[in-house]
Amino acid sequence: MLVYPSGIDVSTSTLRYLSACLRTRRQERGTRWRRLSVGGQALLVLAHLRSGHTYAQLAAEFDIGTTTAYRYIAEAIDVLAARAPSLADTMKTASTKAFVILDGMLLPIDRIAADRPFYSGKHKKHGMNVQVITDPVGRLLWASPALPGAAHDIKAARTHGIIDALTEAGVKCWADKGYRGAGGAIRVPYWGRWETLSAGQQADNRSHAKIRALVEQAMATLKTWRLLRKLRCSTTRITGLVQAVLTLHLTCSSSD
Repeated sequence: MLVYPSGIDVSTSTLRYLSACLRTRRQERGTRWRRLSVGGQALLVLAHLRSGHTYAQLAAEFDIGTTTAYRYIAEAIDVLAARAPSLADTMKTASTKAFVILDGMLLPIDRIAADRPFYSGKHKKHGMNVQVITDPVGRLLWASPALPGAAHDIKAARTHGIIDALTEAGVKCWADKGYRGAGGAIRVPYWGRWETLSAGQQADNRSHAKIRALVEQAMATLKTWRLLRKLRCSTTRITGLVQAVLTLHLTCSSSD
């Protein structure tokens, strides 16, 4: 096995935050000794999430067993995921904004053609559907649990209770045509062929598209965590990974 050096483009404050979380976890469990310190375990986890390094690569780099690397990472994911903001918490933040933007993203997964529930006809690939809410300038506020890629955006939004939550909180929300018929606080473009829309409707759709395009920044931000670009783990673990990345991203943002 060859070992190579690698840099991780995250702040030291993120490392300190994760180390503190893991230290608390060890104290709660009464852990006396481990092969890696809390700082070493935190670095291991960040290398996995940010750089997408495999368990075998990480085991070689940190001089531990592959099973140990998996166990350390799984523990940290659980700790971080438990600290992710809930939808109710996000609505409190969203209520202080002029509006929010809602969109769905597909996280590609490694699946065979027979796995139809995970195949997205829109994206022509297998994946998991994650709903994303951002503020008016495209900063990530919340990411939903993952659903199989075959789920349409409006179905996913209803499943997670996003539409009802936005409506009850009185938060205006911009979304694309995939949410047509959602009602409540969701605002979508006018439907129909471009040439059949009035000049006013066309102008509204252009304005709507410019606003909604900002959500792409949040999706790009999530995918700076390279593990999410191509997931090869069990689909049951993907929600935890997304929530863990959300926690780290919000922590990085608040410390900048």
